[in-house]
Amino acid sequence: MKKIGVFTSGGDAPGMNACIRAVVRTAIYNNVEVAGIIHGYNGMISGNIIPMQSRSVSNIIQRGGTILKTSRSTEFLTHEGRKKAYDNLVKHQIEGIICLGGNGTFTGAKVFHEEFGIPSIGAPCTIDNDLYGTDFTIGFDTAINTAVDAIDKIRDTAESHDRVFFIEVMGRHAGFIALASGTAGGAEVILVPDVKDDWQKMLNYFSGENKSKKAFSIVVVAEGDEEGGAYKIVEKLKTQIPDFDTRVTILGHVQRGGSPTAYDRVIASRLGNAAVEALLKGETNKMVGLLNNKSHLTTYDDAINKTKPLNSELLRLIDVFNV
Repeated sequence: MKKIGVFTSGGDAPGMNACIRAVVRTAIYNNVEVAGIIHGYNGMISGNIIPMQSRSVSNIIQRGGTILKTSRSTEFLTHEGRKKAYDNLVKHQIEGIICLGGNGTFTGAKVFHEEFGIPSIGAPCTIDNDLYGTDFTIGFDTAINTAVDAIDKIRDTAESHDRVFFIEVMGRHAGFIALASGTAGGAEVILVPDVKDDWQKMLNYFSGENKSKKAFSIVVVAEGDEEGGAYKIVEKLKTQIPDFDTRVTILGHVQRGGSPTAYDRVIASRLGNAAVEALLKGETNKMVGLLNNKSHLTTYDDAINKTKPLNSELLRLIDVFNV
């Protein structure tokens, strides 16, 4: 393989730039040309493709976001759109691609290979940490540190006013951010979409002796909890416990930004390097991840379709610590 492409797609995640840097420099180290595809699959379709050298990725390892930009492409969902993308890759003599993203990114790469034979390796870049086949995704550690910093600040206000604060974090389909940041932030209650009885546990907690024993509380809510977001949960809770003094804080997209933590930079560097090496060895349609701190390849099918469970020990600690 003489030339490969790299792109970022879907939601941005801190550490994407560190991963791009690793991909570019690993390719150059192996005497392979590398091109950057701007704006993900949309850039592939429009031909927004640029050559990259070692200096192209200087001074980016500490930056959040992605220098290659990102987007969600509706045109790539069509065969005609994928044909345009393929023609542009052929025009630029790109023989394989490194995909930085999540489920949607890998699904597109899998279909692309099935139709046009372009091999690809994916690197898991999502703050949600919900991809099967890796213990941690790029961006997760930074996101939970951002959330914990906010929880610590909100706790000061909660204590000063004797209030119950509901803090909503990202996580539409999985509660990894809520569970980790809630545990690290000392939350009394954590609500996640993965656990279906956490609403009743919260009611029991606030209706029991804790109601009078605790002057203030922190509740961390994953946005995808089955009871709804934080505002809906508070509205429902007040129908049963109307005298609660509550406030809601939505952290939102602040969790996606910022300089990546040292850990995210390290795993992004490792996974970017491993992705290129796997592609050059002839692997395709696989995501490179870290399992037990070792690089590991998982098929796109498994990464996309298999469910990654929450840490059962952390789930147990919620009940243990809230006595």
